[in-house]
Amino acid sequence: MDNDQIIGSINDLVAEERALRERSSQQHGLDSDELARLRALEVQLDQCWDLLRRRRAKAEFGEDPNTARVQPADEVEGYLG
Repeated sequence: MDNDQIIGSINDLVAEERALRERSSQQHGLDSDELARLRALEVQLDQCWDLLRRRRAKAEFGEDPNTARVQPADEVEGYLG
């Protein structure tokens, strides 16, 4: 997956996230499946952004960006802000 593909995935995930959030504000909230999907989208987005940052950092320092890998959700979600 190259940077453009990762950005495309981010855009798709953000569009789905926005649709869920909009639906939640128009109705009486989200059901349990929708809430679970929203949380999964948030994690996937964090993973995509992390991968994109890793790829860009490798390229910046002359390394092969294709060696960057998606990190496990619990690792990405455990980063301190």
